[in-house]
Amino acid sequence: MLYVLICKDKINSEELRKEVRPNQLHYLQDFDIKLAGPILSDDQQTMLGSLILLECDDKAAAETFASDDPYNIAGRFGSVEIW
Repeated sequence: MLYVLICKDKINSEELRKEVRPNQLHYLQDFDIKLAGPILSDDQQTMLGSLILLECDDKAAAETFASDDPYNIAGRFGSVEIW
């Protein structure tokens, strides 16, 4: 089943993103990611969050994916919505 994750960044988390990004990219390799990318502000420069389209067995697996995400563990995300 496909799940959409909308991960909204905390304000001023850009440096944290840069620091954790290598761990994040490594983490994503173990999952069936159909689409992933940034959510940008109207200026097309400022990152506001991330959108991930994830295939997994059920919503509980999507929730585990989100909670174990290195960005989430590091405190980058202000909120995560799973649909």
